[in-house]
Amino acid sequence: MYKSVYISLGSNLGGKFDNLQNAVNAIYQSLGRIVKVSPVYKSESWGFDADDFYNAVIIVETTLTAHETLNVLLCIEKEMGRQRSSETGFQSRIIDLDILFFEDEIINTKTLVVPHPHIEMRNFVLQPLADVAPSFIHPRSQKSVIQLCNECVNKGGVEKANKWLKNPHANFIISTSSYIAIEGNIGAGKTSLASMITRDFNAKLILERFADNPFLPKFYNDKARYAFPLEMSFLADRYQQLQDDLSQLDLFKDFVVSDYDVYKSLIFAKITLQEEELRLYKKLFYMMYKDIAKPELYVYLYQNTNRLLENIKARGRSYEASISGDYLNRINKGYLEFINGQQHLNVKIIDVSDLDFVKNRGDYLFLLSEISRALKK
Repeated sequence: MYKSVYISLGSNLGGKFDNLQNAVNAIYQSLGRIVKVSPVYKSESWGFDADDFYNAVIIVETTLTAHETLNVLLCIEKEMGRQRSSETGFQSRIIDLDILFFEDEIINTKTLVVPHPHIEMRNFVLQPLADVAPSFIHPRSQKSVIQLCNECVNKGGVEKANKWLKNPHANFIISTSSYIAIEGNIGAGKTSLASMITRDFNAKLILERFADNPFLPKFYNDKARYAFPLEMSFLADRYQQLQDDLSQLDLFKDFVVSDYDVYKSLIFAKITLQEEELRLYKKLFYMMYKDIAKPELYVYLYQNTNRLLENIKARGRSYEASISGDYLNRINKGYLEFINGQQHLNVKIIDVSDLDFVKNRGDYLFLLSEISRALKK
């Protein structure tokens, strides 16, 4: 579950603007997607006599808890060279990262107090915070950020700098595409990746409706009997779904991501159907295939067979319990034969056998980089 965390950034040592940018980059790499970035403000040191600060506020979506988020921020500070002192009082710092709000939670522990206890008194925090979340309600005072900003008594010494931090999310050009299909073997993670991209890049998501297919559980119990009705029902449903969803313009979404391409119907049919059934199936398939829009990028997630079997077992679908390694190998071979025969389709094969892009943000960002590069071709 994603939660929004509001983080203030400050620096008054060295290359102050670069320090803020480096912190933003590290937060994006380690914590989650940065939703908003405020302008940078120059402010006088508060509570002690030192060089002026550069300050900013960002909103980040993360799956971590508040305390896990705190640990990430402390690690980033340490990696950037901040040395926290046991001495009391305010000090200059190369970087300072504070959690202002964590959703609307109220936290009061030995290591973390949220909302930050000094927000109302710090105009250098309230000004950038008001730029990114003016209507956010402080969970203790029940006042909006803009109201707190207007009521703040310490208004002096804060001015907007003529510099803007860059959101690292803009480095990925995924949303410049019109339609991306994420493909892969059973258990490769195509639905997870398609869903993550959809959330992060404002896409329209098309998910295969396999759970609604009444023939699927029957097929795994008796493949010879139910292979043809299964493949025919899948073909009809995929064709109808893609025709409907790809033809309907969504003004509120930037592009389309699907967790399958319709050609998978023929790949599976070649494995499951008898020769006479396959000949009939091919005729029907190619009649439909020519009418369906092709993806601008076809991403194939490759996973080795052992990893696929582990993933299938972990998700615990009873009707998938009989899937064998040989069956998965034949499916993978079918996909690769299709890919090798493509001349006009932009295909990107990514080996995810040693990756966990759901739990490891670094792995996920690697996939986004690979997809972005493929779209630049």
